Amino acid sequence: MHIAAYQIILITIYAFIAINDSLISNTLTQPAIAGMIAGMIMGDLKTGLMVGGTLQLMRLGIAAFGGASVPDYFTGAVLGTAFAVISGKGAEYGIGLAVPVSLLMLQLDVVARFCNVYLLHAIDKAIDQMKLNRIPRLVLSGSLLWGLSRAIPILLMLLVGDAAVTTITENMPEWLMNGLRTAGGVMPVVGVGILLHYLPTKQYIPYLLLGFFLAAYLQVPMLGISIIGVVAAMIVFKRDSEKISQVQNVTTTGTFEGGFSGDE
Repeated sequence: MHIAAYQIILITIYAFIAINDSLISNTLTQPAIAGMIAGMIMGDLKTGLMVGGTLQLMRLGIAAFGGASVPDYFTGAVLGTAFAVISGKGAEYGIGLAVPVSLLMLQLDVVARFCNVYLLHAIDKAIDQMKLNRIPRLVLSGSLLWGLSRAIPILLMLLVGDAAVTTITENMPEWLMNGLRTAGGVMPVVGVGILLHYLPTKQYIPYLLLGFFLAAYLQVPMLGISIIGVVAAMIVFKRDSEKISQVQNVTTTGTFEGGFSGDE
């Protein structure tokens, strides 16, 4: 299958809009959403959901804290879906191609952030010099550069085709690819560890052990564990709500004696 010109244009426009949306809602850049939209444009929604959903699992627990950058699974989902449909090799091929692309695109995220830092200093200088008319243009320039940081690479890769991307990844040194694979495998673990550190994990250790037991020993699929997690969350929510109601009832019905007009 050959990609049509209108498909290239639509995917490029979507990439530009989505990466700017990540500064506000971070919805359109979710790999599952990106794979779905790319699949709709390419005419294969199923493949898009499979590629995007798999990358979404890799992205869980990963966040760009401070100035840190993370693998660009958004671009990986878009290009992986597009190339999976073009090649006709299925979602497995798209996922295999999307992972190294996500790791390589990490560097362009750093470049885009660097450009915006330069513009930020220009805005500070304009404020010091009271040249307020320059500020809107500089802000819009930052948004333009941020959008082009994903739109241009995606446009170029769609134009040259999947063969060029495969050639680049296959000709990279083995030690570098092993390092990228190791980093890609460690990052989700680190991200989940950070989330568990900030969540009230100690209160829900039995549920964590239950989920581990179901996954490791009974081989329950992820969907089944998710359903059990929803049921557990509903039980905990109902229990906590009943406790709050009991406390409120005691507070409203209790009587206080002594003092002046019962104020003690």
